[in-house]
Amino acid sequence: MTTADERTRSQASFALRELLRALRGGLLDLWRALLRAIDKPLAVSARAARTVTPLGWIVVCAAVVSFLLAFVLGWAEFAFIGFALAGGMLAACAYLFGRATYKVAIELNPRRVTAGDRAMGRMEVVNTGPRPVLPTRMELPVGEGLAEFVVPRLAPNADDESLFAIPTERRALIVAGPAISVRGDQLGLLRRTTRWTNQVELFVHPKLTRIAATARGLVKDLEGQTTKAITDSDLAFHALRSYEPGDDIRNVHWRSSARTGQLMVRQYQETRRSQLLLLMSADRRFYASDDEFELAVSALASIAVEVIAEESELDVVWENARLRERTPMTLLDDTCRIQQVDSRYETLREFARTVGARLAEPSLVIAVVGSNVTHRELHGLSTLYPSDTPVIFVRAAAEGAGLRKVGDAFVATITKLPELAGLLQRAGR
Repeated sequence: MTTADERTRSQASFALRELLRALRGGLLDLWRALLRAIDKPLAVSARAARTVTPLGWIVVCAAVVSFLLAFVLGWAEFAFIGFALAGGMLAACAYLFGRATYKVAIELNPRRVTAGDRAMGRMEVVNTGPRPVLPTRMELPVGEGLAEFVVPRLAPNADDESLFAIPTERRALIVAGPAISVRGDQLGLLRRTTRWTNQVELFVHPKLTRIAATARGLVKDLEGQTTKAITDSDLAFHALRSYEPGDDIRNVHWRSSARTGQLMVRQYQETRRSQLLLLMSADRRFYASDDEFELAVSALASIAVEVIAEESELDVVWENARLRERTPMTLLDDTCRIQQVDSRYETLREFARTVGARLAEPSLVIAVVGSNVTHRELHGLSTLYPSDTPVIFVRAAAEGAGLRKVGDAFVATITKLPELAGLLQRAGR
């Protein structure tokens, strides 16, 4: 049985725990209320702090240091410097006030070009408000560059149009926008921006070359191609053989059986639907230069566009994605996104085996690589496929154009894009 003292201590402990729990809950509620109270001022302060440029923060820090030195050392000169800097910041604040009533539109014409072609852009700014708007500086990011425009004073419903050229020397996916209006002082101490548009994409497609169809898969093939494999049921007749238990009675050739006195069964050559697997490794260790990489992308695009035009089956893959091969345009759009990567695959064979695991079995494999790929890498990839599946390597290089064999595979080395058609034609014979 518990004594009175034990019951008293137990009740005291329970009361103390409840008091601590209530005190902790009260402190938490007080903290939450404090956070809610200062949340809005903090948000306003954060927005205000974002308007201060790095140069502005340097001026603020310099003013604070000047006032401290003036207070500690008693030097009026530092006080003068502090007041001058603080006055400059206050004067800069006047440039932040004002509200723009713009409607901004960005147009790119055309939206798709080939590398080297001309592309133009247009930005139209309309004042949709009932009052005139003072001159404003407008910034428009274009790719890695930044275009700046000065929008003049606009009366109600007035508009201003600015034209700009877009560099398209190399294949790329160029993003234009968003258009941002900038308010701030001439010294660049404060800066307030307003976003007016979304981003617009410009596809700069790789250069292409015309490729003649070859007999090894780059052709329109509606009935399939015969292979060396022999099967008991197909379209291309090959030979007759003696009947064996288990053979389909429908394949018995009755005239030959009557003539020879024993059952004879038809054999066929297996036909296979043309299925091109087009691989490109964008691993930067395989390419000696950016120009070599761009040549490889152009070769990949040229082959893929020709196969799509011939309505043959096609899979196009690189390390980061499988390209859409529904139409030539969608494929070319996707090639704009190909860029050199640090591949997670140790070998070219591992890359091909992994990306091709979920794809249809190919009847022809074309792999596009760079000049730094070794013969060992090429041979390893070629042995991944059956002996009746031709493998062609398209190797982009600075020199040494020509066609040679590595094992059972052909290696077509190109130094210029027009060389691709002839080398593939020779490899397809």
